[in-house]
Amino acid sequence: MSKQLRLIIAGGGTGGHIFPAIAVAQAIQQLDPNAAILFVGASGKMEMEKVPQAGYDIIGLTIAGFNRTHLLKNWNLPFKLLKSFFQVKSIFKKFKPNAVFGVGGYSSFPVLKYAQTQNIPTFIHEANAFAGKSNQWLGKNATTIFTGTKAMDKFFPAEKIIITGNPVRKNIIETPYTKETALLKFGLLPSRKTILIIGGSLGAASINKAINDNLDKLATLNIQLIWQTGKPNANVYVKAAANYSNIFISAFIDDMSAAYTGADFVISRSGAMAVAEICITGKPCIFVPYPFAAEDHQTYNAMSLVKEGAALIVKDKEVGINLFNAISNLTLDENVANEMKHKIKSFAWLDADKIIANHIIEEVNQHNVI
Repeated sequence: MSKQLRLIIAGGGTGGHIFPAIAVAQAIQQLDPNAAILFVGASGKMEMEKVPQAGYDIIGLTIAGFNRTHLLKNWNLPFKLLKSFFQVKSIFKKFKPNAVFGVGGYSSFPVLKYAQTQNIPTFIHEANAFAGKSNQWLGKNATTIFTGTKAMDKFFPAEKIIITGNPVRKNIIETPYTKETALLKFGLLPSRKTILIIGGSLGAASINKAINDNLDKLATLNIQLIWQTGKPNANVYVKAAANYSNIFISAFIDDMSAAYTGADFVISRSGAMAVAEICITGKPCIFVPYPFAAEDHQTYNAMSLVKEGAALIVKDKEVGINLFNAISNLTLDENVANEMKHKIKSFAWLDADKIIANHIIEEVNQHNVI
């Protein structure tokens, strides 16, 4: 008789880490309702709010990431890392995990590293096309590494890699909306072409400024905007858009299923989760990679699609000059838009969460841990 699966899921920091982790947790519970799951994240980060909202327990570690901008601020990093290892040891002693799954973010490192010293099977999900440093370090001793994209054997041992794609929220895959009902939710017209502008929960300053500077020009294209600005300076953009009837604007959009369904085109940063969601929705997209992402991984994410003709790219430093022209060309050229729509869907992975959940359960069984 097998023991209960007791899984720690570690990581967070951004929605790109948290939402896939929750999706995998839910898939595991569907396959094994008796599984016990505990999340471990970083105190003060968004996982401490989002994970409990999804119905899971989470413990926060006293840890911080490496500050690449202000190196002197890293003076206490070794102490925080050491403290986090003691916290992890205590968590393991109480919860007694027999498997650990890391989704990235600096809080995942001490959890998986400690698990590896205890010969507990560790599983990693690398969402980006350029692997993060901590995942590269952990990958050498990991049981299995799940990747969001192909050609990741330059970062990890090839025999440990399983290409799964990136887990996406179910309401994105199985939308309850039609285009008409989605646009009505935003007070927009079903008869007009609609562009969704997203830059993550913190927004994208360069994209927001480029859109704001071109509001009059965009109105001449007879298009509508669903514009998520992010919290910084949201009031400035809301005020600027107030006189335009063709714009829905908000600091944050809770119902992304409606936003994607209502949109004909998307302008977005190219974090791994944004790319995965856009591929599934099959929307022609203009990516504006965040240039200061670690290892410039957002450019790698975008280029994996751009080089196949599945998306367009505008560099962050050129967005003020080139974004409007890119929007204009894309919205006016039906052939290009249709070709991109067809190609981008070929990058979609619909069952990444189930694939990962199945492998974790099966491989842990093979290790005779449960």
